[in-house]
Amino acid sequence: MSGEDLWRVLRGIADMPYGAGQIAALEQLLRRVDAADDRHLAFVTRMQATTGYVYGGEPAKSFVTFSWCLSEFDRDPQPYHQRHLHQLLWHFKYMVSGLLKFPEVPLDRTYAVLDDMERRYRAGGHSLQTVHKHRFRVADHVGDAEAAAHWYRLWQTTPRDDLSDCAGCDPTSQVGYLADTGRDAEAVALAEPVLAGRLTCTEQPQAILTALLLPYLRTGRGEAARDAHREAYRRLRGNLADLWDIGDHVEFCTLTGNEARAVELIERHLDWLDRPPSPAAAMHFAAAGAAALRQAGASTVYRRAAEGRPAAEVPASVLADELAETATGLAARFDARNGTTHQSEWITRRLAVRPSGEHLPLSASVRRRPARPARPAGADAATGASSSGEQGREARVGEPPAVQPPADAGPDDLLDLAELSWGRHERATFRAALAAFDDRFGAADLPAGTTAHRLALRAAERGDEDDVDGAIEINRAALKLYREAAEELPAQVVAGRLGVLLTHSDETAEEGLTLVRAAVEVLDRLGDAGQRAAGYDRLALALLHRERWEDALAALDRAPADAGGDSHLATRIALHRAHLLEQLDRIEEARAAAAAARRIAEELGVGELQTAACLAYARTVDYPAEAVVACDEALRWAPPDAELPVRVARARALLAAGRAGDAVDDFVEAVTLCVERGADGDAFLRWELAIAYRTVGQLSEAAEVAEEAVLGLARMGAQSEADRCRHLLAGVYAGLGEIEPALALLGQLADNLDGPDNLPHRGQVLEEAGGILYDADRDAVAAERFAAAATAYRLADLRLDELRARRREAYAWFWSDDRQAALRTVELVDALAAELAGRTEPAATYELAMVAEVGARVLTGEDRPDEALRRIAGVPDRLRSIEAFGEAIQVEILAGELLLRLERPAEAEPLLRRVLGGLPADSRPVRQTAWLLARALDLLDRPTEAAAVRAEHQLDED
Repeated sequence: MSGEDLWRVLRGIADMPYGAGQIAALEQLLRRVDAADDRHLAFVTRMQATTGYVYGGEPAKSFVTFSWCLSEFDRDPQPYHQRHLHQLLWHFKYMVSGLLKFPEVPLDRTYAVLDDMERRYRAGGHSLQTVHKHRFRVADHVGDAEAAAHWYRLWQTTPRDDLSDCAGCDPTSQVGYLADTGRDAEAVALAEPVLAGRLTCTEQPQAILTALLLPYLRTGRGEAARDAHREAYRRLRGNLADLWDIGDHVEFCTLTGNEARAVELIERHLDWLDRPPSPAAAMHFAAAGAAALRQAGASTVYRRAAEGRPAAEVPASVLADELAETATGLAARFDARNGTTHQSEWITRRLAVRPSGEHLPLSASVRRRPARPARPAGADAATGASSSGEQGREARVGEPPAVQPPADAGPDDLLDLAELSWGRHERATFRAALAAFDDRFGAADLPAGTTAHRLALRAAERGDEDDVDGAIEINRAALKLYREAAEELPAQVVAGRLGVLLTHSDETAEEGLTLVRAAVEVLDRLGDAGQRAAGYDRLALALLHRERWEDALAALDRAPADAGGDSHLATRIALHRAHLLEQLDRIEEARAAAAAARRIAEELGVGELQTAACLAYARTVDYPAEAVVACDEALRWAPPDAELPVRVARARALLAAGRAGDAVDDFVEAVTLCVERGADGDAFLRWELAIAYRTVGQLSEAAEVAEEAVLGLARMGAQSEADRCRHLLAGVYAGLGEIEPALALLGQLADNLDGPDNLPHRGQVLEEAGGILYDADRDAVAAERFAAAATAYRLADLRLDELRARRREAYAWFWSDDRQAALRTVELVDALAAELAGRTEPAATYELAMVAEVGARVLTGEDRPDEALRRIAGVPDRLRSIEAFGEAIQVEILAGELLLRLERPAEAEPLLRRVLGGLPADSRPVRQTAWLLARALDLLDRPTEAAAVRAEHQLDED
């Protein structure tokens, strides 16, 4: 590479974001620079590397580059050194701060650097304000309160100059000191005007917002503390250099009672402890993490994969102890270096952090809810009901009050009452009858049939508690007793129930189906209409479990139409029929079955059945708004254990109905219910919640929740879903202007989608990455992404997509000023366009037209206007034929420019006048078109008209 090439590379690296990528590029450049033996370039590159190492999370390396530059500056002063003197003096601040963070560096070394800093500042006539600030930092670090107070006063009373820290960073350090010395109100007052101003420093406003977390909290500004946490953490979370501040956010979550969020932050950043920016940052994060884990009560924590270690869940208590040991060990090393006990005492306090004050909700996906008020027995379910998320909660149907069993009821009477109550979904009476039986007859020597009946009902209890294995075991015992007692009909009922349970598992499915079929055969011969209907319903359920939809529906068709007069059973059969028809994509029939179930359930007034019927109906209606109404009714009737599926269904219906804002509330409520109950699926719900947040434009919340969802989905091993959520998250990041996180996610997705079946999706994410880079004016890198996308599309045999990606690649090379690469790409585009020339669908018409336009622009840049003009002949008309009017005007403006270049103003003038007359007055192309028109009039020797055009559009003659 030539010297100019190396300087151009350095300028490109300076535009890169801080982090591992920039550091790798700098180190590669340094090797080339040293080989080129260019002292000036070597000096400037190391100056850039010092800053890159500090902000990229590897500050220890900055000690070497800074020392090299300082030695070079002193050894053989050159004119270019003076141009960088201000930056070199600024770097002294990085050195003092950085040296304190490494216990292996003797404290004397830090004092020596401080003294040298002061000498050079004095020699240059600079204020010592920032020198005093860094002497304060050293005193504060070693725990010398008196010296810290002294240097703080000097820092505050010494005039600032152009070497002082920025208007955000200086107050950040002040806020930290005021908060540490109990002056929270002063800290908040100091920060308010700073936050009201414009902060453009790399470290702001996230640093000052982080410093304000505890002052806000301790002065009763809970909402300000929450907002500061959410904004600051979003800015910090992707930068390894900010590990210390992330520890502050973990501690803040612990203090505010958000232990689950604290654990999420720990899981997200735990692998950073394998490569911390400094021992000090590792110490602080480890202490905050240990305190959070001890408080959270989590059983396990997800540790993501690091080099040489597989991803795994580890016991939270074990990890907490590991982190505490790390923190205390590092604190001891600092104290040994400093000759004090200050760091150990400080870490001891960090390890003891516990929640203080009221819970402060932080997450955008979970809300802390008040306990439900008790509902009086017999209250009218319809009174005060509402379709909104929270209103009317107390008006939902509760469980019907228990019917107290008669005092003189015998054992079989009590079991019959329990059986009847079970079938009617009267759980309170069911439990009361069984409790009475156990109390009165539990120790009695009862007939085998009675004992079998009690066992069968105990199995029903276990099934209600989702203990399938327990229910199977107890049903087997009940069946054995019934057969020994030669009670055929109840034996077949239990056999049918047992068979349904067995069909849940592949290993026992055949046994289950055999039992259910045999039971149905006996009940069909010997049972009454209700028993026959229940038998066929059980057979349908068993077949449904095996996804044999047609056979299951045929079984239901054989059940007596009125279910033997049992309306509860009839409702259940209608619900099962609706589900089966839905699976068979017979939606109109499914809707009719759901509607029938809904009618019967409403007559019965059983909340469980009404809820299920309303949900079944909501799933089968054509219009989302109608589904919302059905979900509103389901929510009104839902018993507590059915609220979660209702919330999810209602949220999805609201989202489909274009009411994303309302959907957010229901999704949040659903996630909250999942978390409260320890239920699976909250990661999937967070994913949907992120979609809703994005839809309503709440991008910060969407990003936060999508990050939680990705972590949860990856933890579950749902990699495909995690990738889809990453894709969503990349789009959210792009919308927030957070380009690097978006590109990192898209890069990860492209790597994940490397199989032949994933080529279309790989092309899509590569093209999206190219689009983000192109919009950020990083055109050369964008061109590379578009080229990679085109390759993926070609391998997937998606020629039109390939053409689009190549067209965008050509634009990117053109704007990156790499005209040769642009020409090569246009050749590829032309060859591909020739293959697609016969296609006439609108998408193909558009791409073929725009391919002509990009080729014309590239040829124009090569000063080949005649060829460029020929390429776009007829293109505006083709674009208008598919209503691409903006693009047609864009091509016509280019044609006008080309005509002027070819000295054909007489043809350009009417074209440009027509285009200008058709443009809205405030549209972007107006000034360009007006300028070209005025130029054409000049060339036609019509200066008065040209001047009028310029005056009308406020154009300079140049």
